[in-house]
Amino acid sequence: MAIAGTPPLSLQSHFIHPPPKLGRVSVATLPKSYPTSSHSTFVVIKCCSSSPHKLVRDPRLDKHVVKQNRMRFVQKLKTLLLSKPKHFMPIQILYKCRSFLSLPKPRSILSMIRRYPTVFELFTVPTPPTPSHATGPLSQLCVRLTPAAAAIAKKESDIKKSMALSSAAKLQKLLMLASPYHRLLLPKLAHLGTDLGLPINFRSRLCNDHPDKFKVVDTSYGRALELVSWDPKLASALPSRGEEKPVGLIVDRPLKFKHLRLRKGLNIKRQHYEYLIKFKEVPDVCPYNTNPADLARESIEAEKRACGVVREVLGMAVEKRTLVDHLTHFRKEFGLPNKLRGMLVRHPEMFYVSLKGQRDTVFLVEGYNDKGALVEKDEILVIKDEMTKLVREGKRLRRERKRECMFTETNVDIQEDEEEHYYECEDGLDDLFQLEDTSSDDDEEEEEDENNYKKLIWYGEKGEFWSAETDALLKNQGSGPW
Repeated sequence: MAIAGTPPLSLQSHFIHPPPKLGRVSVATLPKSYPTSSHSTFVVIKCCSSSPHKLVRDPRLDKHVVKQNRMRFVQKLKTLLLSKPKHFMPIQILYKCRSFLSLPKPRSILSMIRRYPTVFELFTVPTPPTPSHATGPLSQLCVRLTPAAAAIAKKESDIKKSMALSSAAKLQKLLMLASPYHRLLLPKLAHLGTDLGLPINFRSRLCNDHPDKFKVVDTSYGRALELVSWDPKLASALPSRGEEKPVGLIVDRPLKFKHLRLRKGLNIKRQHYEYLIKFKEVPDVCPYNTNPADLARESIEAEKRACGVVREVLGMAVEKRTLVDHLTHFRKEFGLPNKLRGMLVRHPEMFYVSLKGQRDTVFLVEGYNDKGALVEKDEILVIKDEMTKLVREGKRLRRERKRECMFTETNVDIQEDEEEHYYECEDGLDDLFQLEDTSSDDDEEEEEDENNYKKLIWYGEKGEFWSAETDALLKNQGSGPW
């Protein structure tokens, strides 16, 4: 491999012996600043393996994605309501936000709101005066947060305000990673805003409250955030995982053979294992002080820096994870490879890619223990757990209500369909928000509830009131997953 300022490695290097086990050999394009001659040839080992690696699923980490998918509608509707001055929205206007809420046309927004009675509540407000010849309702149906949900949202907002300095440091570190211009577009930063724990209005407040660290500038691609001052204290990479403990007992002494720490239950091929061992022996490349343009394309050093950049971004995330698509938005700014997902799958000792949902999620493995729990829990996650408990309480109330209204469900459905048809507005503004991630977890959960409900009703025509299956199913209703 060839790096600017250092002599090229030959095929006799200890790192690439034997060559077939590390990948295919090719001549890579060197930086323009590297001195070359007509009688020299440089050989670089590509970091891609000879065959695609099999992705081994980890249920302990996948459960976090499933939990987030079930809370997606609650989080998005809560964001919409909090963005309004009075924190409520008319249902007629809410139908224009179907794409943002990830609800296809056949799905009922009213039914989705009624699924969370402890989080959202419906109420009516009088309509503004209309001309005498106009016809319409005297009041319109609106939705808002319940007092309990509003209190949790207020607590979360206060915590984010108290963490303003920490959030500003995260933005400054992201700008320091964006080499060489140290500039990031604000629409791209919005993709990582939720994962980093930034407030909703960070583009108008946080970005302008720290002029000594960064500033907002106008570019040909839109408004961007540019670095003002470099902080040497923040330009330090995360410590290497698996540092050696002080020698005490025999079990604490370092191993005499080369060892690679992998997550529990993961088995990889010997060829891949030896590649990761050799990759670990390469000295770390600081993602802050190294310009990706100075490294040869597809070299070990370039991949070492790219892995370091992803570790830094995931290390700043609240839950030590984000969507792979969010990282691809910064491929050019952070100097990441074009096949970013392949690089993440190639390094299971650092990252785990979950296939749950419509878009893949990447985890920082060192941020979770063997049981799949976060090693360090942020204060914002405590607030999210309170919201999750509130949603579970609503699920319990909804089950009890279904049992009480067992014989009147048909009338309730007819009334709901009439309201849905009345409030739906066909004005061609359904694409007001860009379509985000859609998932069928809500559909599967709704079908599961309906199937359980149908099994609970007795069959009066046949004279069968209860059976062993229905009795056991009824007893498990309170202890099942929400």
